[in-house]
Amino acid sequence: MNFSISQTDLNSRARAGLIKTDHGNIATPVFMPVGTVGTVKAVHQRELQDDIGARIILGNTYHLYLKPGTDVLEAAGGLHAFMGWKQPILTDSGGYQVFSLAANRKLSPEGARFSSHIDGSKHLFTPENVVDIQRIIGADFIMAFDECTPYPCDYDYADKSLDLTHDWLVRGIQHFLHTDPHYGHSQNFVPIVQGSVYEDLRRKSAEFIASMDMPVNAIGGLSVGETHEEMYAMVEVVNEILPADKPRYLMGVGTPVNILESIALGVDMFDCVMPTRNGRNGMVFTKNGIMNMRNEKWKFDFSPLDPEGVSYVDASYSKAYLRHLITTGERLGAQIASIHNLAFYLWLVDEARRKINSGDFTKWKNEMIPKLGSRL
Repeated sequence: MNFSISQTDLNSRARAGLIKTDHGNIATPVFMPVGTVGTVKAVHQRELQDDIGARIILGNTYHLYLKPGTDVLEAAGGLHAFMGWKQPILTDSGGYQVFSLAANRKLSPEGARFSSHIDGSKHLFTPENVVDIQRIIGADFIMAFDECTPYPCDYDYADKSLDLTHDWLVRGIQHFLHTDPHYGHSQNFVPIVQGSVYEDLRRKSAEFIASMDMPVNAIGGLSVGETHEEMYAMVEVVNEILPADKPRYLMGVGTPVNILESIALGVDMFDCVMPTRNGRNGMVFTKNGIMNMRNEKWKFDFSPLDPEGVSYVDASYSKAYLRHLITTGERLGAQIASIHNLAFYLWLVDEARRKINSGDFTKWKNEMIPKLGSRL
């Protein structure tokens, strides 16, 4: 993998760059649609690549391990071949499920023992076998196994959790360096900064992660309930330490406003389920704000979803028609809203990159923020 920066913003830490992988190039800043179990819900791979313009998507180690299982994925030749996706894939390690499925797991220095949410069967994730699973999946970017601390959590818990995450990281890197890719393309190991909302722990973690000298660095444990101000403060602290010549990935974030503010703080990569999950429930993002398509106000509005925005793949569909589909539970409604929202998110990061390259990013961001967060 190679990362180069083409331009930096004079008034912020924002930068435009290019990540080169064996499955293609990724212009940054980039938003990565979430395809947890080998599919971005309600969106066809052709639409993802050709219409929406996604350059990289995510899969989830925990879910893919349970279904379809590593035996199926290996027999298929990896997730790329299994789902017919030719561009890069990043896989979460399952660390977030250690957080979100807390009632079904038990942590120890060895790893995380958990009960499947599908059938209750018992499993163990360790820093080593999580690497093995992601090798079989064939991800271009393999995430380290970590613990995502809940919010709020007290300082002692966050401190002990950080030690565990760092111990797991060392073991994961060692195992990664002593194993090989399965399918002939290179894979990259990504460590994750933790530390909750405690500045000294975040600094400690960022320094430790930077010392590992991996090709990409991630920031985890945010967007889990803390305020936006706390999140931005932690990102700013961490990005002062993480090396500037490597991509920085802020995990699980977030709203369009979150993304622009974090780009200004020096983040390059984002993912979030919000465009598709919220879209399926009738929330649509536009250049001028957020629409709840269940509202009565759209019933007789036959204008496009974002008439002053970019020309999305679904621009021929009106607000009234989408409202009809959403309120009647038609699956096409979820599809249209998901495609629209993903196209908007991809437009947003692409436009941010254009503004960085032209020297207008900060002015444009400050104009966009009030509009993006408003309710229409």
